Amino acid sequence: MGIFDKIKGAIWGEAKAAPAPTTTAATANPTSAPTPAPSATTAATSSAASAPSAAVDIAAILDAAVKKNGQKLDWKHSIVDLMKALGMDASLSERKELAQELGYTGDAGDSAKMNTFLHKALLQKLADNGGKVPADLLD
Repeated sequence: MGIFDKIKGAIWGEAKAAPAPTTTAATANPTSAPTPAPSATTAATSSAASAPSAAVDIAAILDAAVKKNGQKLDWKHSIVDLMKALGMDASLSERKELAQELGYTGDAGDSAKMNTFLHKALLQKLADNGGKVPADLLD
């Protein structure tokens, strides 16, 4: 399992643990679920398969993770803080591995440039995988 998969798993795992605000929308329209009994199994399967219909609110999950962590972390601007918020190892070697996964072609010795790339690329990839990321963080 790669670093991105660990990050995604941590975020999506938190999303499953907390009730999603989209649940009320699904409940408001019961005609969308033809059979209520298997819907719990179907919902679990379909949320993974069709992420856009049940987008995970990345900002809400990470804000909650920062609060739970208790440290002053700025996940919106720092890849290190984002990883720490999720309880992950944010060491240089982990970030270099993530950089390889995300296709970083710059100098891995320039950690400032690499970190900037990682933060932007990670949020974009989370969005590409069904995460709802604030637009100002994707620019």
